[in-house]
Amino acid sequence: MAGHSKWANIKHRKAAQDAKRGKVFTKLIRELTVAAKLGGPVPADNPRLRSAVDKALTANMTRDTIDRAIARGAGSNDADNMEELTYEGYGAGGVAILVEVMTDNRNRTVSEVRHAFNKCGGNLGTDGSVAYLFTRRGQISYAAGTDEEALLEAALEAGAEDVVTNMDGSLDVFTAFEEFGAVKDALDAAGFISESADVAMIPSTTTTLDLDTAEKVIRLVDMLEDLDDVQNVYSNADIPDDVLEQMS
Repeated sequence: MAGHSKWANIKHRKAAQDAKRGKVFTKLIRELTVAAKLGGPVPADNPRLRSAVDKALTANMTRDTIDRAIARGAGSNDADNMEELTYEGYGAGGVAILVEVMTDNRNRTVSEVRHAFNKCGGNLGTDGSVAYLFTRRGQISYAAGTDEEALLEAALEAGAEDVVTNMDGSLDVFTAFEEFGAVKDALDAAGFISESADVAMIPSTTTTLDLDTAEKVIRLVDMLEDLDDVQNVYSNADIPDDVLEQMS
């Protein structure tokens, strides 16, 4: 789990530094629209939509823009021509990678995804090759300095599955997919302010990387995330703190 958290921290820093906000917003609006289309427009009853709303707010999207995207998904056929697909593959060092996409042209998308894998020393796998290593769960992250005992007590009382302390002192609360919204609301009400909250594919095992391999894997993830059709990229990479320091 700690490896996933460090990987998430890299992604959060990347997002914070990402100047291409237009592309980020386009992907968020697409997710809001499709989530509302498939699961209904009420975030409390739709964990996927709740996660999408939280991500949009974290990215400083206005509530009005969020509401319009939800309304469009719930009341029109905008999402009907979009197809959701998951590609599986391996990066350098045998790292397992899941790529979630939304596309209206699967031939274009698979070609772009395969090109990214090939260019960065990886390879696109077959269905089922790495998916078994991941489980969809809620992850709510808190900064170092958060009262660990109080958070643990509140999280377990709210129905969380696990609370993990990372080496840097930050804390991650993990929930079942269906309980993500309820646990997040309970912890908010208890006064705990999260740094991020998301429904993600969490790896059951991780692969520890050296500097050279870590750089190749991150380059692959960056290439994949820059593709217009890609919504999410997940990895079981565990990048040790000393390697992270060399990369910063």
